[in-house]
Amino acid sequence: MNESHRQKREWLLVARILRPRGNKGEVVAELLTDFAARFSTLKQVYLRKGDAEPRSTGLLNFWLDQNHAGMGVFHLAGFRTISDAENLRGFDILLPLEQRVTLPAGQYFVTDLIGCSVFELLAGAASPACGVEEAPRVLGTVRDVFFPGESVAGTPILQVETPGGELLVPLAEDICTRIDVAGRRIEVRLPEGLGDVNAPE
Repeated sequence: MNESHRQKREWLLVARILRPRGNKGEVVAELLTDFAARFSTLKQVYLRKGDAEPRSTGLLNFWLDQNHAGMGVFHLAGFRTISDAENLRGFDILLPLEQRVTLPAGQYFVTDLIGCSVFELLAGAASPACGVEEAPRVLGTVRDVFFPGESVAGTPILQVETPGGELLVPLAEDICTRIDVAGRRIEVRLPEGLGDVNAPE
């Protein structure tokens, strides 16, 4: 098959190597996934620096860094000394997109939400059953998702970029009434006044 017709493989960024750890080639990495426990069962990951093509690397061992939240220690095949590990600084650890964890209904990956178009369902719109529902209006595009701090109860917040500036929309079921990740679309019913936060004075 012609190279140009091959489907380009997609990747998940799951960790970023920071520095050597120990004297047998281990490295400590910032974890960029909520599912780090699965590294304990994986035998292979992929390494990439910059725009280079990811390369497969054996994973000999992994454990969470008990002293630093959000950090993990990787021992990769072929890296046996501190000097070897030093060469890994700044490398990304990737997994193929097809190995992504399947989330329960109602949960979403941040990467799937970023870039979605946000549509506001107007409060006075009739239900679809009446056949006269007013078309939703485009609010903007999701640029980021903010989460409450660790051990703090709260709802994640969508940062929506609108023509009038930034709009923060709670990712709650009664507000985000429909999330279509495949269609890159989120439909919201905004509480009274929320949509006017960025209105010009």
